[in-house]
Amino acid sequence: MSDKNGSAQSKPDVAALRAEIKRTRAELGETVQALAAKADVKARAREQVELTKQRARAQVHDATGKVRDAAAAAVGAASEKVRNAAAQAGDKAALAGDKIALAEDRVKGSSVRSRVAAGRSDGQSGALDRAQDAGMRMRRNPIPFAAMLAVGVALVGVVLIVRGRRK
Repeated sequence: MSDKNGSAQSKPDVAALRAEIKRTRAELGETVQALAAKADVKARAREQVELTKQRARAQVHDATGKVRDAAAAAVGAASEKVRNAAAQAGDKAALAGDKIALAEDRVKGSSVRSRVAAGRSDGQSGALDRAQDAGMRMRRNPIPFAAMLAVGVALVGVVLIVRGRRK
C-alpha cells in the first residue's frame, strides 16, 4: 500500500477526531446561546427594568433615611423651642399674675373697687378676672401649647416624607 492510502500514520486517530467534534459542538452551542440571548430583546429589556427598579429602590431608601433624620432633627429643635417658649410663657404669666395682684392691692382702697363691688365698673373687673384666670391656667398646665407645637412639627415631618416619596 502506498503512504497516502493505506498507512496508519497518515490517518488521524478516530478518538481524537470524535473528541474534537464534541468540543466544537459544545463551543458552537455556547456561541448560539450567546447570540440568542443578545437577540432576545424582551429578556434584555426585563433585565434593564429590574436594574432600574433596584436603583430606584436604593435611592428611595436613602432619601427616606435622610428625611427621617431631618424630621428627627426638626422635632428635636422644635421640642427645645417649645420648652423655651413654655418657660417664657410661664415666666410672663407669673409676672402678669404679680402685676394683677399689685393692681388689686391698689384698687382695694379706691373708688373703682367700690364701683366693681356695686356692679358699676367700666369692664375693668372682667378684664382683670380674665387675665388672672389665664395666668392661673397657664401656671397649672403649660402642656397644651407645647403639645400643639409638637403636633405641628410632626405634621411638617409627615409632609416632607410624603413629598420625598413623590419624587
